[in-house]
Amino acid sequence: MRVGMICPYSLGVWGGVQTQVLGLSRSLRAKGVATQVLAPCDGLPPEPWVTPLGDSMPYAQNGSLAPVAPDPPAQLRVLGAIRDERFDLLHLHEPLAPGPTLTAVTVKPVPLLGTFHASGNVAAYRWLRPLLRKLTAKIDVKTAVSAEAAGMAKRHLGGDYEILFNGIEVARFADAKPMELAPGRPPTILFLARHEPRKGLDVLLDASRLLPPDVRVWIGGEGPETARLKQLHEDNPRLMWLGPVTDQEKARYLKSADVFCVPSLGGESFGVVLLEGMAAGTPVVASDLEAYRVTSGDGHDAELFATGSPTDLAKALLRVLEHGPEVDVRVESGFQRANRYSMDALAEVYIARYQQLSIR
Repeated sequence: MRVGMICPYSLGVWGGVQTQVLGLSRSLRAKGVATQVLAPCDGLPPEPWVTPLGDSMPYAQNGSLAPVAPDPPAQLRVLGAIRDERFDLLHLHEPLAPGPTLTAVTVKPVPLLGTFHASGNVAAYRWLRPLLRKLTAKIDVKTAVSAEAAGMAKRHLGGDYEILFNGIEVARFADAKPMELAPGRPPTILFLARHEPRKGLDVLLDASRLLPPDVRVWIGGEGPETARLKQLHEDNPRLMWLGPVTDQEKARYLKSADVFCVPSLGGESFGVVLLEGMAAGTPVVASDLEAYRVTSGDGHDAELFATGSPTDLAKALLRVLEHGPEVDVRVESGFQRANRYSMDALAEVYIARYQQLSIR
């Protein structure tokens, strides 16, 4: 069986969908499924089994800037790759995003499986509903990564969606080597996300001023808010700006931090980043979003705080940094939860769906 995995977002930009595409493809290939990823790359492809479709351009979507490739050359490349590789089926992530996945749905050269990730507000789903409903009907098997994503897709696009939660490569985080740090270093809080309003970095930075002066906040990633936030908080000695962080570095920072903070304000369909922290054995503090509440077992495996409140976030961080006995219990249960969402288990479920498609 030959599977073409198409990602509409550039693999040269850090993002949740991109992480899922690469991780799932690694697990599928390890299980003997010939999987080739087709995606924009903005540079060299991250794996030898990735076919680059060219550079991306920013596209405003769901409160974020998505790095998509809607230009004609990218569409010609994806059509050429589909023709040359002779795939048995295509697995499309965000099938209706502008660019290669939408092109694949339009021409439908082979059976299609679509995974819908977005929740919140996708304006195109409202503006182009009649057209998008017709295109969605061409997708043979439709899945969604959360109840929220499934609900939004069903409401706007019609059809039935099987909920298959995102997975994580547990061993990559559990077995990561910690960063080499000086003995007696101060307690550290880690933030890893694109610097854009919905990720809530400004909430964490405001909360950090309420923490003891010896606490350090590691800030990974970059984005449209980086320069403004750096200037606004240049007098805060607690902050360490790490800049862009590779996947390998991400696992090592997670393994090294005392707390992993996820202060998002909304637009999240599933809390896979929480699971990554849990897999690394690091206490997680996250905003009280519905997606994060589901992922954390209603707050059983992560400390949740009132979304958007710097004061409540500071209190939550201090509770975890004090490291009472409940923190160790939460870390252990979080690790067990992360294992239940392993990428290998998710790959097995998708293989079953692929087999159903191949015999249609």
